[in-house]
Amino acid sequence: MAVRDLIPWRRQENPAPALLRDEERSPFVQLRRELDRLFDDYFRAPLVGGASLPSSGLSWPSLEVKETDDRVTVTAELPGLTDKDVEVTVDDGVLTLRGEKRSEHEDKDRGWSERYYGRFERSVVLPDGADEDNCEAEFRDGVLTVRMPKSQRATRGRRIPIGASATQH
Repeated sequence: MAVRDLIPWRRQENPAPALLRDEERSPFVQLRRELDRLFDDYFRAPLVGGASLPSSGLSWPSLEVKETDDRVTVTAELPGLTDKDVEVTVDDGVLTLRGEKRSEHEDKDRGWSERYYGRFERSVVLPDGADEDNCEAEFRDGVLTVRMPKSQRATRGRRIPIGASATQH
């Protein structure tokens, strides 16, 4: 690759991109892209409460990780769930929340019923020093709070000093 290829005003136009641009203007290509995006957004988002969550690049449930000098606190809002619907695990510096929500509504007078089902899994890497062995979790009013103390020693990674070789050539 020549340096002149990196300068935008020095490049020569390639006829192939012009053909591609004409193809991109086709209403059928645009329709296909929109349908692909629609299906990707729908299947990427978990179903909660009968509606898919908007796919804005964020995962559900949202987590808040707070770190102080002596404690790590992870908070997740899980409305409509109970402590029996959620599983919390910690393994090798990663905290994982898993759960599912099932809901069934029936109106015999009107002759209809609805069923909702949604699963989620969310993992977060814990900060260095989080003491996995002494975790405690609390679930109250749809909010899960996981607390763990921080140990004084760093549990992951260490700096390795680089020394000079005794024999130099």
